[in-house]
Amino acid sequence: MRADRLLSILLLLQNRGRITSRELAEQLEVSERTIFRDMEALSASGIPLYAERGSGGGWVLPEGYRSQLTELKIDEIRSLLLAHASGIMRDLGWREAFEAALLKLLTALPPSLRRDAEAVRQRIHVDGAGWYGPVEEVACLPVVQEAIWEERLLAVRYGRGDQVVEREVGPLGLVVKGNTWYLIGIVDGQMRTYRVSRIHRAVIRSERFERPADFDLARYWEQSTADFKSRLPSYLVKLKADASSLVLLQEEHFVKIREARPAVDGMTELTADFQTPEYALRLIPGYGGGLQVLEPEELRADLLRLAETIRQMYGH
Repeated sequence: MRADRLLSILLLLQNRGRITSRELAEQLEVSERTIFRDMEALSASGIPLYAERGSGGGWVLPEGYRSQLTELKIDEIRSLLLAHASGIMRDLGWREAFEAALLKLLTALPPSLRRDAEAVRQRIHVDGAGWYGPVEEVACLPVVQEAIWEERLLAVRYGRGDQVVEREVGPLGLVVKGNTWYLIGIVDGQMRTYRVSRIHRAVIRSERFERPADFDLARYWEQSTADFKSRLPSYLVKLKADASSLVLLQEEHFVKIREARPAVDGMTELTADFQTPEYALRLIPGYGGGLQVLEPEELRADLLRLAETIRQMYGH
């Protein structure tokens, strides 16, 4: 823990140039006495820091003393930020350690590169949750990305069903969810989301556009996703499920389990949202006797009619 704190002190000094013992103690959540001992340890290890007294004083590193962390290139910063958002570290249980390491690296950056890092965060967002469909063709992605970095208008031909429409977009950022890329942009003063695989043609205009100062890509995507989910239809079904069927049902992409509790017969009683009656009627028979519908009554009746139709079809 102390080695970790010493590195944090060194990076903070490299970034700020001057910082007081009180500021260090507050940020690192230790006492000022601990900071004094840490400074002695850093000095003993050969770090050329010194203390300046007075109202504007504090601990100082000599001008020009910087570690090689400041030599990070913008492409390296982009890769770090994308790794941070990918969810891989979370799955491995390394998320907290990775975030701490990333914070130290970004803290050590000079102001110009730190601004570049923030620009990356505001222009590419990785949504690690949810759907993973087939890999899509995104031939226009490099052009879209260039327009985002250059903050120039983008003329696109976009497939919408059987139609192809033309739009002039102020490109704000890219979101990747699973294998799908989305362009977030401004069209006629309104925020719009476009699936990059449906962009048939993209041309960068010479004109620039004004990027909203308060736009936050991750926050916008989170709100947009929540709004989309709130507009989805809902069809609640009360069920009983055996253990294996419950596991399979939890993996269904378009079924959301609202609540579950053990039943007296060893099964699990639960309420699940199938979005539509048609989807419930199509999905539940595939579980055989592993799922038993308790409510609504109309779904039970539909399942009985379906079972009778199948019996007549295959009966002798």
